[in-house]
Amino acid sequence: MPKAAPAPNPPSGVLARGLVILECFSEQNLHLHLRELAAMTGLDKATLSRLLNTFVEYGYVQRGLDGRYAPGHKFLRLGALYRTTFDLGQRVQPVLRKIMEQTQESVAFYIREGDQRVCLYRENVSRDVRYVFEVGTRVPLSEGGSASHVLRAYTDRSSPITDDVLAKGYAITRAERSPELTSVSVPISEHDGALLGAIQITGILNRQTTEEQVQAAGIAVSLLEEHGFSSRPRTAA
Repeated sequence: MPKAAPAPNPPSGVLARGLVILECFSEQNLHLHLRELAAMTGLDKATLSRLLNTFVEYGYVQRGLDGRYAPGHKFLRLGALYRTTFDLGQRVQPVLRKIMEQTQESVAFYIREGDQRVCLYRENVSRDVRYVFEVGTRVPLSEGGSASHVLRAYTDRSSPITDDVLAKGYAITRAERSPELTSVSVPISEHDGALLGAIQITGILNRQTTEEQVQAAGIAVSLLEEHGFSSRPRTAA
């Protein structure tokens, strides 16, 4: 019988513990029992209950009749505020949709926040075998992926393939983060050169050749231009 995975070490700060709890919820984990949250966070149930009761009181978590916890209504307000301050959704979403339709692969828009990349918008293709992006997903830049290389190349030039990215205007990775996946990303900017983020097109490795990825990058660049964006941002000094 395989051994159970060891419980994670929870942070010591109260605020950090609260954030760890909230980060357990996702599109795949919308409703969680107390025992599931305990296994995911490493926190004991007494501590979890106290923190969850506070979140419930302030509307950040709700508890169903079945005893499971889920995100509360306050996240709608926070999400609306964030999207207002980053007023790109109505402009970017149609571009992502057209890229998805023309490449028949899932597409996402990432921004850089510190040493992570965050998925703000996405269009997932409807295919039996596909990669599914999830809005809000945070990935350390150090873990790689084509969007990571683009964001690093155009901000602090820290990507190991910075020169290649800047020369070509896109980044391609094959089996870098997952042995089954491949992706290509292009930068997206305003015409004044201000980098907004990276658009990543992700597919199944054995279904997409490097040549097809280069073509996908070209499709993305053309559609960005058609919708008033640029794919030639200023580079870091």
